[in-house]
Amino acid sequence: MMAYLLRLLAEMNLRRSSFLLVCCVFRLSAGVLMAQHQHAGGEPAKLGKVDFPITCDPAVQSQFNHAVAMLHSFWYDRAAEAFETVTRKDASCGMGYWGVAMTYYHALWEAPGPAELRLGWAAVEKAKAAGAKTPRERDYIAAIETFYWDFEKSDHRTRALAYEKATQRLRVAYPQDREAAIFYALAVLANAPPDDKTYANQKKAGAILEKLFPDMPDHPGIAHYLIHCYDYPTLAERALEAARRYAQIAPDSPHALHMPSHIFTRLGLWQESIASNLASATAARKHGAEGDELHARDYLVYAYLQGGQDREAKEMLENIPDLRPEDPAYFAGLYAISALPARYAVERHRWADAAELKVPPATFPGGRYAWAESNLHFAKALGAARDGSLREAQKELQRLAALKLALDQAGEAYWADQLDIQQEVVSAWLTLASGDSEQGLTKMRAAADHEDSTDKHPVTPGAIAPAREQLGDMLLELNHPADALHEYEAALRVAPNRFCALSGAAHAAERLGDLKRARIYYTQLLANCARADGDRPELQDARTFLGEM
Repeated sequence: MMAYLLRLLAEMNLRRSSFLLVCCVFRLSAGVLMAQHQHAGGEPAKLGKVDFPITCDPAVQSQFNHAVAMLHSFWYDRAAEAFETVTRKDASCGMGYWGVAMTYYHALWEAPGPAELRLGWAAVEKAKAAGAKTPRERDYIAAIETFYWDFEKSDHRTRALAYEKATQRLRVAYPQDREAAIFYALAVLANAPPDDKTYANQKKAGAILEKLFPDMPDHPGIAHYLIHCYDYPTLAERALEAARRYAQIAPDSPHALHMPSHIFTRLGLWQESIASNLASATAARKHGAEGDELHARDYLVYAYLQGGQDREAKEMLENIPDLRPEDPAYFAGLYAISALPARYAVERHRWADAAELKVPPATFPGGRYAWAESNLHFAKALGAARDGSLREAQKELQRLAALKLALDQAGEAYWADQLDIQQEVVSAWLTLASGDSEQGLTKMRAAADHEDSTDKHPVTPGAIAPAREQLGDMLLELNHPADALHEYEAALRVAPNRFCALSGAAHAAERLGDLKRARIYYTQLLANCARADGDRPELQDARTFLGEM
């Protein structure tokens, strides 16, 4: 056994190995676990209502439901502990091991690595060995087995599609089993092609969940997955009810408290996003979930900056929690560490500050995570280019190219594409600085069209510097206010109420002589910034303009 564990440790990513090995050998005791899932008064944590009947010892049914509720809110480490408590109380409960296997497949997050796949497969084998008393339970175990089957030779997407088909068969075989329908909807959503702008999978999954929601208004998975289904500019309104309910359904889950802000961000509802993420960050800190806290902070900084609450945004950059590689939200925490300072400088157009940003040492592991640090290098390159430090901008551009190559080699196509866009934006500003304004505009327009052809990843509230806004900035700088206004308005259709787009549109309309439109945008900007605490010149411009009207 020890030889096997040592081989497993050698195969793991060095930064993630210790925790997974410990989890494999030394899980928390049932007594400690139950204490974690109860409030001081002894009441169970509030995670929503799940009814997933199994044929194991009746004494574990409540604990199993509780574990599935955590699974639906992506609280994977705690869910694994809860499922293992079930198996300790009833070693013949195959569905307990099914639950453990499910916690290693993070359908909407990053694909599991070799270590997680081995642990998931081991849980599947335990589930099969323990057995199941009904065909339904055997089919659930068989479904997750399709995801782990032959994982050493088969790629992630092939196995994810096989799992989707297996959950579809579950849904057809057991039409009264609502959990089967929910897990099928999640599988359909997880397999949505990233380049499908019709959002066919998202709409299909959403339609399944919408039918269930009225009869199961307190189910955490339905509300959660509806938010993910409609986390797109043209669909976000459909998820507003689910967004406003999810935090009420599962108020003790840091992720449930955060998720509504995905929709609030899409709709430009900044104060609702702030409230959501303040609650999430507090809950994450309470539970020692550093990745979730950093993720909430990134969304907080984004929302604060849109409302001109610069001092409060800056506070989110202080006392950054230490991120552990074993954190289930490790990738989200990594992204936030680079995005937080980058946003704070770039959104405020402090180009010199952006150019001087520091990359924290021994933080970013590279490889498949090379995208994590790109935001800092992009901000440095953009800041240097717009501040006239062209040699420094070129150096950072080269660093972005190196990171992009690493992502290509790691097979991270989506993130490699995002780095391409960042390079295109910087290259456009450098071309303009060289004196070729026409070619600079051509490059920036191509960058904006490129970004429009993609969708933002759920890990981020938005790009550090949206390319369409950058195109508007360039056009305004070149004294093309009509074209600039067109681009800013296009940006606002995708991301309503963004500070820079509203300010840019107002300035472009004013320069164009369209005072009516300028008034509309300046008024909206000040309305969004009713709690502003910064000294941004854009707000003073708005007050001056409206005071003179």
